[in-house]
Amino acid sequence: MSAREQDLAANLAAVRDRIGAAEAAAGRTPGEVGLVVVTKFFPASDVRILAGLGVTEVGENRHQEAQAKAEECADLRASAGLRWHFIGGLQTNKAAAVARYADVVESVDRPELLSRLDRGAAERGRPLDVLLQVSLDGPGAAHRSGVAPEALADLAGQVAGHDHLRLGGLMAVAPLDTDPEEAFARLAEIRTGFLADHPAATRLSAGMSGDLEQAIRHGATHVRVGSAVLGSRPAVK
Repeated sequence: MSAREQDLAANLAAVRDRIGAAEAAAGRTPGEVGLVVVTKFFPASDVRILAGLGVTEVGENRHQEAQAKAEECADLRASAGLRWHFIGGLQTNKAAAVARYADVVESVDRPELLSRLDRGAAERGRPLDVLLQVSLDGPGAAHRSGVAPEALADLAGQVAGHDHLRLGGLMAVAPLDTDPEEAFARLAEIRTGFLADHPAATRLSAGMSGDLEQAIRHGATHVRVGSAVLGSRPAVK
């Protein structure tokens, strides 16, 4: 095993231990919370190592980088069951292209994306799972990232009008200026109302390297972890 493989194996084990401890502390079933490893700025060779260590879900948030890695690692879909998540802000004119390689798009926050995602999924020949990114910004904020909670029901209803999109659930990021405990408690309340109308959309993607425990305590079904597994991101040229 190479030094890089050893590092990733150790980091991955530590993160899985954290998830397990958080599940236990929240009284949740062991193994209930899934892990999406965010590989932004790291090479496809790391994705291959992660797949060999049992990782089945990886996330990217830049289209060009994600597309190139998905193509380079295309064989891992069949051999390792690898699924690609697009988790970053999505430009409308890139949505169809993202849907051609992504298995899940977690950052759907406006209706304009839907028809293009649907078209890309149709061209690929299979349904695309989408998560609605809900804003956890406080009252009066501009909701720079994510749909405002009061607009969530309308956006969810519009997803149903597209044949190649499947509503999987919600995604959120705790604002930098907010206690993540408070942010994820608010998210849990939003999700309760959302599930009443969409009981099959059970996925809740929330929590990252620094706040995964709080997210799990408030119902996250998946956490998105980058630096705690892969280390500090390399400098971008």
